[in-house]
Amino acid sequence: MSYTLETKDNKATFTLTIPKDDVLEGMQKAATQLAKETKIDGFRPGKAGYDVLVQRFGEMKILEAAAEGLIRRAFVEAMIAEDLETCGQPFFNPVKMAPGNDMVITAEVSLYPQLEKLANIEKLNVQANSAEPTEEAITRAKKDLTLMRTKETRVEGDRAIAKGDKVVINMVMKREGVVVEGGEAQNHGIYTGESYFIEGFIDEILGLKEGASKTFKLKFPKEHYLKHLSGKEVEFNVDVKEVFTLEAPEMNDEFAKSLGLKDVEELNEKLTENLKMENEREEAVRLDKEVLDLVAQKSDFEAIPELLVNQEIEKMIHELKHNVSSQGAEFEQYLSSIGKSLADLKLDFAPTAMTRIKVAIILKEVGKNEAIEVPEKELDLELDRIAERYSEDEDARKRVYEPVYREYVSTQMRNRKAIEFLKEKIVKK
Repeated sequence: MSYTLETKDNKATFTLTIPKDDVLEGMQKAATQLAKETKIDGFRPGKAGYDVLVQRFGEMKILEAAAEGLIRRAFVEAMIAEDLETCGQPFFNPVKMAPGNDMVITAEVSLYPQLEKLANIEKLNVQANSAEPTEEAITRAKKDLTLMRTKETRVEGDRAIAKGDKVVINMVMKREGVVVEGGEAQNHGIYTGESYFIEGFIDEILGLKEGASKTFKLKFPKEHYLKHLSGKEVEFNVDVKEVFTLEAPEMNDEFAKSLGLKDVEELNEKLTENLKMENEREEAVRLDKEVLDLVAQKSDFEAIPELLVNQEIEKMIHELKHNVSSQGAEFEQYLSSIGKSLADLKLDFAPTAMTRIKVAIILKEVGKNEAIEVPEKELDLELDRIAERYSEDEDARKRVYEPVYREYVSTQMRNRKAIEFLKEKIVKK
C-alpha cells in the first residue's frame, strides 16, 4: 500500500493506493466468506472454488465485499505511519475500484485542533472566596434541623390557616384556561412560615379552612426555570385538604443530645464544620470552572472542527438524558418543562461545548509542558479504590482493571493534576 497526504484547514486527506495483488487476495478471502454464508448447489458450505463464486456473484460484488477490510487496513497503516491525532470517523470516497486493478481511495478525516498559544498564566488572577459559613447559613441549618424533629398536630374544628402552619393542598395551575405542563399537584405540603417560590401564594391561602377551595392569579418569578412561565400570570385552583400546627423543639442541650452530641455548643461546632466542608467543595468546583474558562478565553487555538463541536454537544445531551432519567423523569417531559426543543438545547450547548474542547486541549498541553505523569503505583491505588465500590459485582470489578478503563482513569488523574497546577498559579487567596 502507498499513499499521499494533504492537510488543510484542520483536515487530513489521504489518497490510498492498494496494489491489485492485495486487492485480489482480499477478494479471495471475501469470496471464501461468501461461500460459507451462501448455499450453492453441488457444493458443501464453504467448498465452492473462486471461479464458481465469481460466476455465482460476479467480480464486482466480491470486490465490494472485500473493499471495507482492505480500505480500513490501508487507512490504519497510513495513520500509524503519520502519527496523526484525529477526531471523528473518516469519510471514504472511491476514486478507482475495478477488478484486476489497483484500488484508489481518498480518506478525509478531521485533525484534532492544536493550541497555538497558551495564555500567560502568571498574569491571570482568580480570587478565592472564604469557605467560612455565614451566620445566616448557620441559622438556616439550625432551622432545618429543628424542622426535621418538629411535631405536627392535625387541626381539629373550624380553625383557619395561620402563619406557621403546615398545609396539605391539591393544586392545579392554568394559563389562559389550559393546565400548565406539570402544573397539577396532589397532597402538596406547604409550610406557611417559610417563603414560597411564588410571591403572594402564602397570603392567598392564609385564613382558609380545611375543606375550603380558592381560585386566584399570581405572576411566576421572572427568573423561574420554566421559561415559558417566567413573569407570566398563572391561575391557581387550590383545595385545602389538611392543616397542621407545628411544634418545633428548642435548640438546647437536650435537643443536641437527641442527635448524639454532648451539648448545644458541640452541635454548633458540628454544624459550622459541616457547612464549611460543603462550602469548600462548592468553592473548589467554582474555582475549577473559573480558572479553566479564563485560561481558555486567553489562549489561542487552531480552528475547531464543527464535527468535534457536534460530538461534544451529543456527549452533553447524553449526560443530561442520564441525569434526567436518574431522577425518574422522561427527557421529553424535561424539554417541555423548560419550553425548548432538542434543536434549541443543542444551540444552547454549543458555547459550552466549545469551551470544553478548548479546556481538554489546554490540559493536554499543560500536562506535556510540565511533564505531568501518574505513577503506576498511584494509578493502581486509585483503581483499587474504585473497585471497592463493586465488592458485590465481580464482573464490574474486573472491568475496572481492563486496559481501556485503566487508560481512562490515568487520563483523568493527569488532567486533575494539570488543573491543580493551574489553580496554584492563578488562584489568589
